[in-house]
Amino acid sequence: MKYQIIGKNIQVTEGISSAIKRKVSKMDKYFENPDQVECRAVVRSYKNEAKVEITLRNNDIIFRAEVKDPDLYAAIDFAIDKLEGQMRKLKTKLERRHNKNGIGRSIIYSEIEEPFNVSEDEIVKTKSYNLKPITMEEAIIEMEAIGHDFYVYLDTDDEKISVLYKRKEGGYGLIQAENKVVL
Repeated sequence: MKYQIIGKNIQVTEGISSAIKRKVSKMDKYFENPDQVECRAVVRSYKNEAKVEITLRNNDIIFRAEVKDPDLYAAIDFAIDKLEGQMRKLKTKLERRHNKNGIGRSIIYSEIEEPFNVSEDEIVKTKSYNLKPITMEEAIIEMEAIGHDFYVYLDTDDEKISVLYKRKEGGYGLIQAENKVVL
């Protein structure tokens, strides 16, 4: 696994770095090619708590966990637990679909333990609409007008499908598809 460990408002000591690497490296067994997995860990320190964000990425899939806790090392443990929970959930979904191709082909399922209670996600509402080409500023106005936390639109500046969302910490985030829409 390739590691990138970043500290925000905190110096990443050898102890913090080795704790993250030691705990994340236990997840190598879940990946078909662990050498191709990138681990990005961001550690932040606040007045009364620490925040740990761990992202595992390979060519097929991304797993991400974000945890706040007064104890930094406990936050690391909880983040690892969250990542393993996400893998169990993915395993269950793919097994129910009998599809281990595509996204799931890089995961070694036999290494992931079954949880005691697995609830199946249900789609309770489906909505479709034509993406109208607008600017990001117009998307913010429309998102605020309808009172949603996100808004999907076609960006007029770069012709990419874009998702604008409200961040918990305040401000907005933007996710854009890499490929352009061909009309």
